[in-house]
Amino acid sequence: MRRRSSKERVTLPDPKFNDKVVTKFVHNMMLQGKKSLAFQIFYDAIDKVSTKTGEDGLEIWRQALANVTPSVEVKSRRVGGATFQIPQPIRDSRRQSMAMKWMIGYSRKRNERSMADKLAAEIIAASREEGATYKKKEDTHRMAEANKAFSHFRF
Repeated sequence: MRRRSSKERVTLPDPKFNDKVVTKFVHNMMLQGKKSLAFQIFYDAIDKVSTKTGEDGLEIWRQALANVTPSVEVKSRRVGGATFQIPQPIRDSRRQSMAMKWMIGYSRKRNERSMADKLAAEIIAASREEGATYKKKEDTHRMAEANKAFSHFRF
């Protein structure tokens, strides 16, 4: 049995938008401790989103994050020698974390020039409910729906 649950760390709001969710997103995007570079990439991406769409870039980013946030996931469980994929609801902090990591991961796989361009394109696609990140969310939900018959094995 585990000793104790981990403490929730205090996240400071970011300097430009004064938002804690932005800071969490940038921390997920950061590579090799280069936080200022990660913030610069994020702010450039938000500026590009606002110029391309003509709306507030931060609101479009929030909408995109909400569109790609999953509500259920499947977890493997062995029951009598067979492994079943059991659908389970996700707690809020994990939902947000999964959405951020998916968006950043699929942004990195895009073919635009800079990371800011890639992130901006993925944000716009996710806000319109299209793109690779939104497809990942739909696949996760589809998998959970297909395995709904095994939900009585939930632990």
